[in-house]
Amino acid sequence: MIQLSSNIANYISEHFGEDFLRDYSQYYSGEYRPYLRVSPFADKDTLLESLKRYNIVLEAVPGVYNAFQILSGGEIAGKTLEFILGKYYIQSLSSMIPPLVLNPAAGDAVLDLCAAPGSKTTQLAELMKNSGTLIANEISTERLKSLVFNVDKMSLVNVGILHGKGELLSRQFENRFDKILVDAPCSALGITQKKGEVSNWWDIKKAEALSDQQLRLLVAAIKMCKVGGEIVYSTCTLTLEENELIIDKILKKYPVELAPVSLPVKSRSGFTEYGNRPLNPELAKTHRIIPWEIHSEGFFVAKLIKTDYADEVENKLRPEKKYELIKSNSGKIKNYLSGLADYYGIEKTVFDSYKYLIKNSDVHFVNENWYSSFLESFNRIGTRLGTIDKKNILQLNPLAAQILGNYAVKNIIRLESVAELEIYFNGGTIKKNIDHGGQKIVKYEDYILGTAVVSKEGIKSQFPRAFRTQEIKLS
Repeated sequence: MIQLSSNIANYISEHFGEDFLRDYSQYYSGEYRPYLRVSPFADKDTLLESLKRYNIVLEAVPGVYNAFQILSGGEIAGKTLEFILGKYYIQSLSSMIPPLVLNPAAGDAVLDLCAAPGSKTTQLAELMKNSGTLIANEISTERLKSLVFNVDKMSLVNVGILHGKGELLSRQFENRFDKILVDAPCSALGITQKKGEVSNWWDIKKAEALSDQQLRLLVAAIKMCKVGGEIVYSTCTLTLEENELIIDKILKKYPVELAPVSLPVKSRSGFTEYGNRPLNPELAKTHRIIPWEIHSEGFFVAKLIKTDYADEVENKLRPEKKYELIKSNSGKIKNYLSGLADYYGIEKTVFDSYKYLIKNSDVHFVNENWYSSFLESFNRIGTRLGTIDKKNILQLNPLAAQILGNYAVKNIIRLESVAELEIYFNGGTIKKNIDHGGQKIVKYEDYILGTAVVSKEGIKSQFPRAFRTQEIKLS
């Protein structure tokens, strides 16, 4: 059995008991069990049949929609064509629970305060049916890249991405959101099986330092939530300092109350005592997911309802307005969209479902119901529709082709072999004569891959560079 650090073992023993420590040590030494979440925009039956070709064996998780445990083939599940095209997302079962508890609807204004790498962001966007307003914030520059990557991969058009300190966002979004997820940075005692290095650095002082940040993030969320709105606070750690003690402090000072929730997986009620010190008895409404009890990771989940206005935010942000979202009939975008529609045979009404943002030569699009002020603060809104070239023509972005391609009826080319597919994914040129040149939408079987440019040299791939770094296995 792999040895736990004495810091973790002593903490677990003190607060959870020797039996729990024995089970935790066995969990820590055990084999990690992967899960995946099928996109609701994919044909699930077709996808499941396709994955059988890779010898990936799945088992549905009772009570958790579109969640499957990977029984075998986990080593290839992150390399399939279907994974690269966003037909499913690899995510732990426990990680799927906080978005399900928040349960946002298409018309909600939703904030994911600590969003990277995007597992919960993409799940929230799907629960919202790729509509409404979802804002995802991430402070880390490196982790921001993974957030953008995953939002792009899952073909989402209802996400605006911010890059800033979550504790300060209330200056910008006071009393703004219907629902907020605070999946706070934590000391990770729930995921030591997957990240064994946690055992090397964990100590209670680090957990207590993180608890200060967690408290600030949750206070900011309360200020940003509408009265009557909901906040889900979650961590992937087991400590009381980062979970019950945070909520206990919040209940004493802020206008919120805990809501009873029923989880679709086994869990234990939160602690109402800390050592010999009593805590708010309402903490029994919180949940701690024990890793070995659901064969996944450890999590803490609490849902709060904002009951009244909090203290008014000081130093409110008022940036200069530089950008605006425009509708498809705006003169600034109308002709570009008309050109795309004519070239690809897309009905022009399709473009009415989105709003558009023009930044220099780049055009982004987002679902028509997305709204926010302070557009200047965003790292990105929606996803890129295309780039205006030197001839003043809007060239379709390959990821936008994955979203809009099913509406196209012309200027489509099909790849005919695995060899051609490999060249395309590597960004190469497929040596093939095509009668008419120019940009084309590329398909393989029933999948839309992106775009390519046809010239006398052949079919030059425009598959995004960020996606070419992935190893892809083809069945």
